[in-house]
Amino acid sequence: MNRVAILFSAILSAMTSVIAAQEADYTHGIIWVNEDWYGHQNSTVNYLLPDDPDGNFWKYRIIQSENPGVELGCTNQYGALWHGKLYLIAKQDKDPGASITGGRITVADAKTMKVLHQQSLIDPSGAQCDGRGFVGVNEHKGYISSSNGVWIFDLDNYTVSGQVEGSANPNAGGDNDKPNTDPTGSLYHGQSGMMVSAAGKIFVAHQQYGLLVVDPDKDKVVEVISMDIVQDGAGIGSIVKSKDGMLWLSIAKNLQGTGAFLNSIVRLNPEDLSYEVIDIPEGMYPPSNSWYAWTPDAFVASTVQNCLYWKGGPNRWFTGTKIYKFDCDTREQTLFIDLEEEGANWKLYGCAIGVHPITDEIYMALYHEFGTPTYITRRYSPQGVKIRDYEMIMNYWFPSLPLFPEGGSHSGIDIIPSDTSSSEGNLYSTSGIMVKRNIEYGDWPDISPGIYIWKSGDSTRKVLIR
Repeated sequence: MNRVAILFSAILSAMTSVIAAQEADYTHGIIWVNEDWYGHQNSTVNYLLPDDPDGNFWKYRIIQSENPGVELGCTNQYGALWHGKLYLIAKQDKDPGASITGGRITVADAKTMKVLHQQSLIDPSGAQCDGRGFVGVNEHKGYISSSNGVWIFDLDNYTVSGQVEGSANPNAGGDNDKPNTDPTGSLYHGQSGMMVSAAGKIFVAHQQYGLLVVDPDKDKVVEVISMDIVQDGAGIGSIVKSKDGMLWLSIAKNLQGTGAFLNSIVRLNPEDLSYEVIDIPEGMYPPSNSWYAWTPDAFVASTVQNCLYWKGGPNRWFTGTKIYKFDCDTREQTLFIDLEEEGANWKLYGCAIGVHPITDEIYMALYHEFGTPTYITRRYSPQGVKIRDYEMIMNYWFPSLPLFPEGGSHSGIDIIPSDTSSSEGNLYSTSGIMVKRNIEYGDWPDISPGIYIWKSGDSTRKVLIR
């Protein structure tokens, strides 16, 4: 090969690399946060493009692929999209079997997955403090829940500026000589877990106290609602916000993190803190809860219907075959999906369920047994009809949460409007069926409203036709 050809080849290669880098966009699919294989490797993030017309559904380990030499921390259970960034919270900064130290806090650009910040500690003093969840307070501030209280995170400077007053673990300092992963340690008996923003306040599930009501202007707990309102000695499991703005609490039977539950849920008005205790019908189960080996819980809300979904069963954390639907208006609970009836021995792993904020479809990560590295992601219609399965490469993924970039009110990511391009291409349904061939972008007055896939050349994107 002569010098001109070599030079041309090098230039072409460089241009291809630049174009590939520019094309990286993770805002049109589903981001899956994975615990991954404890004792062997750090946590991971996968990306699912469920309606790709060419069947290229999965991109694996996208944090590593977009940031060579960078990994997440150990047992990263939580992720949140907030103002165009992805906030990932891990329990520890490095898995015992990993060679790379990640962080308890990782911040990435939500579009490119380029890591913008990573840090090992949550408590600036260096005291033992494992990560749990994240909630955005405003554009400049977020809260990070942990095994010891809720911490104030400056989103401009990526610094922890202090702890929310009144949120600390009352047991902290007792037997801190125990390892972070020892569930008998004091820091596993007074944790802060899920958090929700509502009515100008932040609501926090606290294992020992119940529901904390935080004034985000003062960074202070201003009210504590004990779960004694349900039964003496009861604790909170998790918290979600329904479409109508009401809060819903799952109830643990005790404060010890055993996974035992009470057959009730609580509806709470975030404005005046009035509440209603709702009994679960006989023969059905309330949401499962887990403080031991904390996860966010399989307890989620639709933003299209005023309803909740949850995993429930007799065997605490390890029952994963029955998904219930709860109508927040009628208070009716129904068995929505029974994986046992569907066969093939699939079970929902942990808290790995989510509801798409636009299509209202339900996505779940399914597995067979803990010792089998076979996982799929299953997609259901809002009516509970299976749409399809997405097979995955073999790995102990232990999925945690699906995140939906499009449709989030504060994610900073909006669905592409239907009038911003004039290129020619093909329009597909979400099931991959061609609807229109060789049409101008935006030229679809006779197309029924809904979600479609637009493909023009090498470009594929999701569009909302209203």
